[in-house]
Amino acid sequence: MNRRLNPTWMLVILTGLNLFNYMDRAILNAVRTPMAGEFGVSYGESGRAFTAFMVGYFITCPIFGYLGDRASRKWLIAAGIFVWSLGTMLTGFAATFGMLLAYRILVGVGEASYATISPGLISDTFPTERRNNALSIFYAAIPVGFALGYLFGGEMATRYGWRHAFIWAGAPGLLLALVLLPFAEPRRGQMDLSAGTALAKPKFRDLLQLFRNSKYQLVIWGYVAYTFALGAFSFWGPTFFEKVHGLTTDKATRFFGLVVVATGLVGTIVGGFLATAWHKRNPAAYAWLLTISILLAAPAAFMALRVAGLAPAMVLLALAMFLLFLSTGPVNTLIIETVPVNLRSSAMAMSIFMIHLFGDMWSSEIVGRLADHWHDLQKAILILPGALLIGGVLWLMLALQTVREEAGKSSG
Repeated sequence: MNRRLNPTWMLVILTGLNLFNYMDRAILNAVRTPMAGEFGVSYGESGRAFTAFMVGYFITCPIFGYLGDRASRKWLIAAGIFVWSLGTMLTGFAATFGMLLAYRILVGVGEASYATISPGLISDTFPTERRNNALSIFYAAIPVGFALGYLFGGEMATRYGWRHAFIWAGAPGLLLALVLLPFAEPRRGQMDLSAGTALAKPKFRDLLQLFRNSKYQLVIWGYVAYTFALGAFSFWGPTFFEKVHGLTTDKATRFFGLVVVATGLVGTIVGGFLATAWHKRNPAAYAWLLTISILLAAPAAFMALRVAGLAPAMVLLALAMFLLFLSTGPVNTLIIETVPVNLRSSAMAMSIFMIHLFGDMWSSEIVGRLADHWHDLQKAILILPGALLIGGVLWLMLALQTVREEAGKSSG
């Protein structure tokens, strides 16, 4: 019988794998300029490479959500790691831009499995009072992975060519896919149900209830607006500093990578642990932290995109990114805790499906098309702070609904 991992090691392994997940994803952003130059594609056409990844990612998420609530999660995770790593390596061998798009779809399919299923494993490993902190640590791998992707991709592209960045980034995952297989996975719902309680497998009508769950829907639609903005800016950020402030590709990707890793790591951990402490006194704390962080980030992002000097733009960008990353842990905790225990993988899958279908699947290409139309990337990218304001309004509605519900419980 396979032995179980203790909670710390489970979190360490899943967080490490998540780092490679986002590193492989971010390399495309770092090498966009030389890649587009070799294939002779425009701003908008190069943005389609990110859209292709999202097609594979969000379309297969519901499938993995269904399987994640029913089948062996460690085997689904292993398959996902292998597929995204293979797709990353093949991207470096793409002979045409069409082939590159096909390989990015494959990367999206593999990452969909991991992103959908891993949060449920963590939720079944840590009790409620420690869950948000654990998820915040898990998601702190996002900015670190993105930063490593920018730094690694930029350096490899400068020294050896953009293709080598994909080949060498994807190779480790072919072995890392095996890391969880020797261990037993936690029982579904073991931290939320009493011993011996059977967890019913969800039925189709249970899934339909997610669309009638107002708190879950407010979390998701706010997350859609957030992801629309963050996804497009993560893609166009280095190019923005190249075109508007005159940085070279390697300097732009290095700066952007360092900003993401510093603000993302600190912001995600600070936001997660602050929200956990605040939640002990205020049940609406997660929602309030989401609201405050995004409504402060929107004007900071706008000023970062409009200010003339390079140094002020860098400072304002760092502030905006820090504020946005504060919400990383709490938003994913709310996705899990606003739904029944037996729907966690499905709820996570639906959230991924929604935030990408209506969020960053199109936002990179939309900004690129507007930049082509207006002949002005700086003007096009200004739509992103507006998206953040929309997300802030939706999360404010969530916070107010939570306050009303808690007031009703107290009076009752």
